[in-house]
Amino acid sequence: MKTNKLTDWLPTTKKEIKIRGWEELDVILFSGDAYVDHPSFGPAVIGRILESYGLKVAIVPQPSVNDNLQDFTKLGIPKLFFAVTGGCMDPMVSNYTASKRRRDKDAYTPNGDIGFRPDYATSVYSNILKEKFPNVPVLIGGIEASLRRVTHYDYWSDKLMPTILETSKADMLVYGMGEQPLREIVELLQKGVPFTSLKTIKQTAVLLEREEALPKNKNWEDVEIQSHEVCLKDKKKFASNFKVIEQESNKLRAKRIIQGVNKKKLVINPPFPTMLEAEIDASFDLPYTRLPHPKYNKRGPIPAFEMIKFSINIHRGCFGGCSFCTISAHQGKFIASRSQESVLKEVDKVANMPDFKGYLSDIGGPSANMYKMKGKVQSICDKCVAPSCISPVICSNLDTSHKPLTQLYQAVDKHPKVKKSFIGSGIRHDMLVPEFNKNADPKELDDYTEEVMTKHISGRLKVAPEHTSDPVLKLMRKPSFKYFHKFKERFDRINIKKDLKLQLIPYFISNHPACEVEDMANLAAETKDMGFQLEQVQGFTPTPMTVATVIYYSGYHPYTLKPTKTPKSKREKEEQHRFFFWYKKENKDWIRKTLNKVGRQDLLNVLLPETKEKAWKSVNLKAVKNTFDDAVPATDSNFSKKPRRKKKRKSRPKRR
Repeated sequence: MKTNKLTDWLPTTKKEIKIRGWEELDVILFSGDAYVDHPSFGPAVIGRILESYGLKVAIVPQPSVNDNLQDFTKLGIPKLFFAVTGGCMDPMVSNYTASKRRRDKDAYTPNGDIGFRPDYATSVYSNILKEKFPNVPVLIGGIEASLRRVTHYDYWSDKLMPTILETSKADMLVYGMGEQPLREIVELLQKGVPFTSLKTIKQTAVLLEREEALPKNKNWEDVEIQSHEVCLKDKKKFASNFKVIEQESNKLRAKRIIQGVNKKKLVINPPFPTMLEAEIDASFDLPYTRLPHPKYNKRGPIPAFEMIKFSINIHRGCFGGCSFCTISAHQGKFIASRSQESVLKEVDKVANMPDFKGYLSDIGGPSANMYKMKGKVQSICDKCVAPSCISPVICSNLDTSHKPLTQLYQAVDKHPKVKKSFIGSGIRHDMLVPEFNKNADPKELDDYTEEVMTKHISGRLKVAPEHTSDPVLKLMRKPSFKYFHKFKERFDRINIKKDLKLQLIPYFISNHPACEVEDMANLAAETKDMGFQLEQVQGFTPTPMTVATVIYYSGYHPYTLKPTKTPKSKREKEEQHRFFFWYKKENKDWIRKTLNKVGRQDLLNVLLPETKEKAWKSVNLKAVKNTFDDAVPATDSNFSKKPRRKKKRKSRPKRR
């Protein structure tokens, strides 16, 4: 592998700009993350895309906002525009836990150090730039801008906030993945079109004066949603907005969305069609070094990079449409898959890295097993407004063949330097159950499951049934828990057949809208019956642009406008958590009182059988550990958290 030179990275200082022989820059990109030149890191992708259009681009990673603000002026004024992103995660999720406590680590900063990313980073950076350079256009994008593009509920301040275009004072917002709109923006600017005239570019949003006429586009229809002022006064009307926003975001032929904001109007142009294979290949094939900038060599490793250093992202998007998840809101409902050739080219790059030991940590995406999946008849997809292709049932028009994915895994494993490729991303287990995925070939589903279990996991397979209650699962847009039972039967059968001794790791969410204490008791009882002893749980965290967050704030389901309850108080949340830990001494009396009060002795007999309790303690059950302390939404980086290893304890001998 060739030795990297400093000029292999985008420049970050005046010195690096001079080394390249540049006198001025076209675009200066400000990011809330440390600069990792890797295709899984959104800021790097944007920088490389702009560079591929022939622009001179520099990046200012994690500029200081606590001094004289010299980081914002040190590289001068760009010819075209400033670009701003808060980073691969919403800064509020990066900075705070679900209980609103400050995190003690930032995964996108060297050594995991905190304090390098301000709250609401996109707005903070953009405001500074507009104050210092009022005549230079500011273009914002990334996960924070994308999910805050309309009036949204902000959990951390506990209030409704207007479009981030208003709070940031930026000139334009790019939502979703930025390659396609950036290409059009740059092409027009290079032709001499003023930035102020760029009002009809797809997948962008701008603020206009109230009396200003809407830019004309004969191919677009318009839909107006409730104004920000109305949303502040009426929670039900705020909730009604979301159905329009979600449906138009997921349509292949969407309407332009208009919203009044104070004395202005927000204009959100329709999205681009899903990226073609050649387009997404081109993005991943750019000349990334795949490494952090050398400036961080003495500051320690960047945790997020270490997680995905030897991983390969094979597609974008997710058609699951889960009510608590932001992936489809940012990456889209339709899957954009890379070609096998592009994936194998990247595998070769990784395999030739000097510290590669033969193990790929992940061959996946937002959901590992959606690669190459799309509608059988495109005209049906063109008219579809459903937010999910697999809820409440799998669409009969969806091709869920796992054969291309199985073939890809096998092709990757043929590389002479790859000893093993792991699937670290979450797998949609429901799509592997013939009783749920009725249009699929059962043998093909078994072949994929067996391929994964025998060759691509190390001891554990993580899946996300999320809950056991059908009403909660329906709201989540997840299938009935009975299909998890069906999957476990198949998992156990292959486990025994191949003598694999693998563990199945189910993830669950507490405190989700529509979830009652009794639902959590059911969850605890049913998972105990299945042999799982849960140790940590994922607490629902309201993040912008999800159905669940709209319900959490407003109390109404945006599609039915019917009242829907959500656990909100600290006490309610703690009580739901306690059922996960039925085996802890301090929870037993409370569980007895609670279940007796609601007349659920049946659940009490399962969780705390008086005559069997001592026997239960003596059984050496393998603990199942859900490693998410808090819900983490979709990121630009598409990497999955890995389970933290639990220290091995000496097991007690089983009674004979």
